[in-house]
Amino acid sequence: MKINEKLILVDCDGVLLDWQYSFYNWMAKRGHYPILEDQYDMGKTFDMPYSKAKEMCEYFNCSAAIGWLTPFRDAKKYVRKLHEDHGFIFHCITSLSTDKYAGKLRKKNLEAIFGKKVFEEVICLECGGDKDEALKPYRDTGCFWVEDKPENADLGLELGLNSILIQHDHNKNYDGNAIKVANWREIYELIL
Repeated sequence: MKINEKLILVDCDGVLLDWQYSFYNWMAKRGHYPILEDQYDMGKTFDMPYSKAKEMCEYFNCSAAIGWLTPFRDAKKYVRKLHEDHGFIFHCITSLSTDKYAGKLRKKNLEAIFGKKVFEEVICLECGGDKDEALKPYRDTGCFWVEDKPENADLGLELGLNSILIQHDHNKNYDGNAIKVANWREIYELIL
């Protein structure tokens, strides 16, 4: 794979789109409310077995709601600036679902917020799926890789990527070597 020097690899939920806000609202409509706010594990968040929480996440990710997520923090402004003002393009690697319609809604949602030409690729993996195989083609390219899950940020480092971890309550205790940032403004300044 020929890698464009102006390529940025990105996760989606908690990086580009505010999955948590929409999921919490969706769960509330079904009578489930968060017990713990700073967990990545939705079973702990909603005080239910992991298997039930995963089932709910999969159901949400394949529902029409997935096509209408709002931008995460200041992502819209700075992703667009990186693309429009500086020519960067993005490959999104998301553990959403392998359902083709969920993938189409994800792409449509991203295009509606960020623009039609920003994302050269949107790679949808199974819900909660590992990103090892999806990241391997980018090995030793030095591409920036923006994530919110510490394990995936560390995986990027192992593969020779420049990993950036967007801070959340669920990763506040991360002490690895990925660059930690609070928002996309910091990513924009770092990349430029």
